[in-house]
Amino acid sequence: MTDAPVLPRRFYKTASIAARDGGYGVALDARTLRTPGGAVFVAPTQALAELCAAEWAAQGEFVVPASMPVSQLAFATLDWTAKNRDQLADYIMSFGETDLCCHRAEAPADLVAAQAAVWDPIVEWAANGLDVALPVVTGIVAARVDPAATRALRAQALALDDFHLTALSQATGLAGSVLIGFALVRGALGPEEAFAAAAFDNLWSLQRWGEDAEARARLDRQHAEFGAIGRYLRALQ
Repeated sequence: MTDAPVLPRRFYKTASIAARDGGYGVALDARTLRTPGGAVFVAPTQALAELCAAEWAAQGEFVVPASMPVSQLAFATLDWTAKNRDQLADYIMSFGETDLCCHRAEAPADLVAAQAAVWDPIVEWAANGLDVALPVVTGIVAARVDPAATRALRAQALALDDFHLTALSQATGLAGSVLIGFALVRGALGPEEAFAAAAFDNLWSLQRWGEDAEARARLDRQHAEFGAIGRYLRALQ
């Protein structure tokens, strides 16, 4: 049995923002907010700094990092993404061969039709909006993806700034789909639509077979994470 992590007590009264280094920082009373890696926190937009400051202001007796998802995304950008862009792009590109939207059920017929209704528009958007055409396959057949398509995914990921690249990586992994990830980052899908597409099979199973507490809890967490990514992206505009 492992011990629960020890959470730090709240050590500040107020959280506020201030212009800093071409962006916006957060102050906890007179202290400058730093990332877990020790970097001074600087957001590229006032809206993102305000969102992070609001998360810190909302803390109770203890500081609970898990209750500050937007701050965690920003911290990941500053501590990790900026130093590991190629690794992140490779990770994102790898989903081109296993993309959720391109791997379909063989049966039953109503599931096949429902998947097509939800995922076909995303595949078509990618072909037009990303100039990336991924093949749609059924069953457990591996997709034969044109290497040019995965290279295009990688290049478009690297074309993003660090903050948007973090969002793309998180959304892609959360969805199991680089197409959903790009559609969310590009604004072709909102966070609710992205969640509905990513969770479609599980939502369909619950509707078909009845509620399951553990499955519903996982979906609730996934829904909350998409919501946080959506707030983060809106704050970057």
